[in-house]
Amino acid sequence: MIEKGETGKGKGVIEEATSAVARRLGALKPRVAIVLGSGLGGIADAVRDAVRVPYREIPGFPEPGAPGHKGELVAGTLEGVPLVVQSGRFHLYEGHAAEVAALPTRVFARLGVETQIVTNAAGGIRHTFRPPTLMLIADHINLMFRNPLVGLVVEGDQRFPDMSDPYDAGLRARARAVAQAEGIPLEEGVYAALLGPSFETPAEIRMLERLGADAVGMSTVPEVIAARARGMRCLGFSSVTNIAAGLSAQTLSHAEVLEAGARVAGQLERLIRGVVKGL
Repeated sequence: MIEKGETGKGKGVIEEATSAVARRLGALKPRVAIVLGSGLGGIADAVRDAVRVPYREIPGFPEPGAPGHKGELVAGTLEGVPLVVQSGRFHLYEGHAAEVAALPTRVFARLGVETQIVTNAAGGIRHTFRPPTLMLIADHINLMFRNPLVGLVVEGDQRFPDMSDPYDAGLRARARAVAQAEGIPLEEGVYAALLGPSFETPAEIRMLERLGADAVGMSTVPEVIAARARGMRCLGFSSVTNIAAGLSAQTLSHAEVLEAGARVAGQLERLIRGVVKGL
């Protein structure tokens, strides 16, 4: 038995976690996984016939430490599609290794999930953003300097996954169509992931702007890399909750992030419902 807190990358802990989740899910075979970011946990409440699996019952899954993150998987159906929702993620800034952050994604792949939808709260870098707003992630920049694929190749992973299209073009087109039909304002841009947990300095934001980033956060990238290494399609949304440091006189706080995220959570749920329908 691999104890909690040990690496989430080894074949043993992936199999044990998958078996524990599969036992609770029974006959349910999820095709989609949704990873919820800060302040966006309400989507889990929309799942029908929900089966809730606390992280403490899953080998290798630590308890999330960030405010606004529950610690459970919620499985059931949304718009008639069988899926699993990760309500609470594992951040690298909490001291977790990248492979621990990616462990749920590897478990989802073993369960048969083909599409992973990731969400996060982010700071807005693009000057035209007026938070709170939603941004469809077109690409990302990994400035965490961590990668869940480092080390021995895990069974089921590709050694060198293609990252030229990390956020599936077809799924992004579907999201844009849903947004237009629902009248939901939806920006599109590049997400930069930093290690955190401190917010960025104004100089760092100026650097990110020059690198081509439109929004910045502290998550998401490890899960997307792991998903692509397993051949899963990915779709990502950032809830741009605040203007990044140095672009306004306002100071930053996590409480502000949670409050702003709640204001666009309904729009995000409608977007995700529209994308999921028919998958």
